[in-house]
Parts: sequence; structure tokens; C-alpha cells
Amino acid sequence: MPDYAHIEQLLTGALGLRRRPIAVAFRETVPPGVAAFTGSLPSGCSFWKLAAEGRSFYTVPGDHFNCPIGSYTHNIPLPPDREPELRQTLAWMTEIGYLRMDEVPGIPRLPVTPGVIVYAPLADTPVEPDTVMVVGEPGRLMLLHEAATRSGIAVQPLFGRPTCMAIPASLTDAVVSSMGCVGNRMYTGLSDSELYASVSGKQLGAVAEQLVTIVAANVVLSTYYEQRRIALTT
Repeated sequence: MPDYAHIEQLLTGALGLRRRPIAVAFRETVPPGVAAFTGSLPSGCSFWKLAAEGRSFYTVPGDHFNCPIGSYTHNIPLPPDREPELRQTLAWMTEIGYLRMDEVPGIPRLPVTPGVIVYAPLADTPVEPDTVMVVGEPGRLMLLHEAATRSGIAVQPLFGRPTCMAIPASLTDAVVSSMGCVGNRMYTGLSDSELYASVSGKQLGAVAEQLVTIVAANVVLSTYYEQRRIALTT
């Protein structure tokens, strides 16, 4: 596998990250040596917070049933006794004006139901990730987007609600940024000054490689623009 510890260190330093980037991988079966998640959480994105805090584990579809929206984006069917929860949640969100029902078909979803989902801090990932979630301030995540563009990788438009749709959207060789949503911010403690970027695992190495050049270029440009600001402002 690539040196994910080095990549995490590079991302953390270059982007000024206060949370560890996390690796997310979808597998049919449990990878050797990975511990099962035990307990209950209110949302799929709650697992991101655990991984950013240093835990490595896997979940099974049943661990995601408490989150009808997250189950939808991850193509996890709810059991028959809970199946109405998705319709009820969407109807309620429509009723309070949060979304329109015609938006739902456009929400990205995983193509197949995963057998297990592996979460881990990037440096500790036991398997190659399908996507890597990064939390940072907009001015720093800008650098990540610029590095992706320099790598020739597709950069998707800024996503909104639900935050979890950024994961399936990033699987097609892309970098996707998300403003987050109120549920995600509540469950993960994301601050008002932070956003997400989701990087396809297949393209992570290329983006990280170009990030060094982009950061150095921005330092030079910052000096240049500061001098122009002073010289040309009257």
C-alpha cells in the first residue's frame, strides 16, 4: 500500500488540519485484523468522528439503520419494519421546507450495497481507501482543489445536503467538497468555519504530490499580491 502515514502528515501540515483525515473503504467481507464497531450511533457520519479521533473499525449495514438518509446514500436497504422511516423523514423534511422531493433522485448513491464499511484515520488504514474525508477551513481546502486541478483530476461543484452524498460522488476519480448539513454538524461537532473535501482513494497520491507545488506557489503569490495591494491601493 502507499505510505498513508506520510500522506496524512503532508495533508495535515499543508492544509492546517485540526482533525485527522479519515479513510473510508467499502468491502464485501471483513478485512483481517479489523475490529467490529459495537454500540449505536444516530448517523453514518458519526462514524467519521470516531475515526478522526483515532479509532479503526468496520461497520455492517445494520449499524447504519438509525440514519435513513445515510442509508439511502450508501445503498443500504432498511429492514421491513423500518423501511417507512426513509419516506417519513423525507416527507417531514419537505413539509418544513428543508428540501423538495424532486431533489431526491439527484442525490448520489453507492452503486451497490457494501458488505462492510471500514473507517480509520488515514495513517492507520488497514486497507486501501475508496475515499478520504478531509475537514478544513475554506482557504486551506482551496489548496486541495488546486492540487487536484493541477493533477488533471475532476473537481465536482460544491455539494450541500446531505453531507454523506459526497462519499459516493467522490468515487469516480474526483475531489468533492461539501458545505455540510445541519445534521452532520450536530452529530460530528463540525464548526461553522469548517467544510469537507472528499478525495477519491485512487487519486489521493496524485493530489498529495501536487499539493507540495501548490502550497509553495501560493506562498509566492501571497507575497506578490500583498505587494500589489500596498502599491496600488490609494
